Amino acid sequence: METATATITGTNDIVTYKGYGATGAFIGGKKLEPMEVQRHPPASDEVLISVLYCGVCHSDIHQVNNDWSNTIYPCVPGHEIVGKVVQTGGGVTKYKVGDIVGVGCMIDSCKTCKSCASGEEQYCLGPVGPTMTYNGYFKPDGSDFNTYGGFSTHVIAKESFVLNIPPSLKTSAVAPILCAGVTTYSPLKHWNVKAGDKVGIIGIGGLGHMAVKIARAMGATVTAITRKEEKRGAALALGANDVLIWEDEDAMKLQENTFNFLLCTIPYEFDVNPFVCLLAPRGNMVTVGLLGPYEQPTNNMEVAKFGRSVGGSLIGGIAETQEVLDFCAKYGILPDVEIIDIKDINEAFEKVKDEEVRLRYVIDMATLK
Repeated sequence: METATATITGTNDIVTYKGYGATGAFIGGKKLEPMEVQRHPPASDEVLISVLYCGVCHSDIHQVNNDWSNTIYPCVPGHEIVGKVVQTGGGVTKYKVGDIVGVGCMIDSCKTCKSCASGEEQYCLGPVGPTMTYNGYFKPDGSDFNTYGGFSTHVIAKESFVLNIPPSLKTSAVAPILCAGVTTYSPLKHWNVKAGDKVGIIGIGGLGHMAVKIARAMGATVTAITRKEEKRGAALALGANDVLIWEDEDAMKLQENTFNFLLCTIPYEFDVNPFVCLLAPRGNMVTVGLLGPYEQPTNNMEVAKFGRSVGGSLIGGIAETQEVLDFCAKYGILPDVEIIDIKDINEAFEKVKDEEVRLRYVIDMATLK
């Protein structure tokens, strides 16, 4: 098969690696295909990583489809990366060749703004925000774009954006913690979920199944809130204390004014208002799956009359990503994964898009090498 080329511009001595990417929107009939990915050698503060495993996230599909109107093609997805360090820059002190490490959603940021200084690089206030692992600016000043992700044999990242993988976590399963794990852990921590809290996790897919496990480990009483009755058994198997079917209007009515905290992982437009009514007075609801408007405007009467709050959250900072990796190691938490070959990525995209999977797909990148 003829391969396209994804080239980082403005660099010298580039090296060509194998990858898989898209030259147009998946939804328009394009498929991910073999692609040559050209990268520069690691700078003084960077590491070159041979990718062992890469998770498949719903946001990979959104980005390939240009659902957020910011995609630059060619697009090489992948931001749940576990690999082995194969080369380090001269100034690198934290990692050495042979270390098993992780790279999540970001590989750089401005490092000087208020957000970066407080360890929340995902909210970087620099000129272009954080440098995302793929489809992002290569440098915080906006030059040398775009970046290419983990659907490739190798990636390069700043030493300060590379994560330690605890040895007790299974290498082939850990990758989704680098996005799905921190995306759910961050709001649960920020809103101080603790033992005795009644927590609802809305949507039991790639994000939601991790949220159930993490919230339980935090000591909360967890209700899995899912659309279909047939998902009840799977939700209970994850460790949920109870299951609420949101299509059951009577069951939803009985649970109104109940939950201290709701974490919503639905990745498409939905009506938020029935879920707002589930919150107890002064309860908080945070949406992490949807980057866009709700299907219906939020009814502020239902928000205000019980002092409820409706908010959002975006991944997590580097320190917090390391924290959730260590948290998962402490409590023996791993995502439910299915290992796939890179040649099956288009089929996996279709299944994730059609909500046919509850777990996370992880690509064995040896099938590309």
